[in-house]
Amino acid sequence: MKRDFEFTDGFPPSKPREVKGGIRARSRRGAFAQTWWARRWIAVLEGFELGGRLQRARSYARRGQVVSILIEKGRVDAVVQGSRPDPYLVKLEIRTLPAEEWRKLAATLNREARFAAQLLAGEMPADVEEAFRQSGLSLFPTQQSDLRTSCSCPDWSNPCKHIAAVYYLLGEEFDRDPFLIFRLRGLDRDELVLLLARAAATAPAPPERGRPPRRVPDPLPTEASAFWQGSELPADVLGEVEAPPVAAALLARLGTFPFWRGRQPLVEAITPVYHAASARALEVFLGETGR
Repeated sequence: MKRDFEFTDGFPPSKPREVKGGIRARSRRGAFAQTWWARRWIAVLEGFELGGRLQRARSYARRGQVVSILIEKGRVDAVVQGSRPDPYLVKLEIRTLPAEEWRKLAATLNREARFAAQLLAGEMPADVEEAFRQSGLSLFPTQQSDLRTSCSCPDWSNPCKHIAAVYYLLGEEFDRDPFLIFRLRGLDRDELVLLLARAAATAPAPPERGRPPRRVPDPLPTEASAFWQGSELPADVLGEVEAPPVAAALLARLGTFPFWRGRQPLVEAITPVYHAASARALEVFLGETGR
């Protein structure tokens, strides 16, 4: 028979009070995070060696014991219902990066065009941490002093299971919206976009490779029918045509709903359609299809 009671160090067994409308984790078993950046966030928590508290925290997150979460620059405020009538207040504070450090990072990111393209499309580049390191920064907390946590519960351990439950839910939310990590570090999505645009505008122009040879236009046809019907266009009139580097980029820039609990995110569901449409358009353009 399964016991529905939990033990808190130094306190008698207690059963958390049921919460209606709490934030339930999407993960019902196994790992909480899916993307590499969310896994990195969870790894910080699990690096604290909390032992059995992690299991109880996962249970809290999956039962919906977290009533609310508010994410602001440099801090997270949450309400978690425990075994007592009054819920506990949880606070996480993370060191934000000064404006000068963000400008330095934006210049580093703009050296790689794909970084800006992926970030603007709502994706986290796989090696973005390397760009942070090149700027002498870190995207995630690297030591316990970078992250200060507190809870109004009587448990002396820090982080306690209530803090850890919030941590797990944040990891799931980072899966859906990586820009929340930047917000915690002190920069909103719109501010990051503006910073990248400014860095691109002030970046030194690439060295000139020399002007292409001047192309002399063909003379006008002398026959009236050829003049009015036109002649065949050059093969390279539209330049190089290829699929966009990031699918559904404009849709991703619209952002996402906070703590969305749909079965599948819209961008994730529609991205295969964008890939298929791009491939089909290229086939038609290049004449590789009979239809």
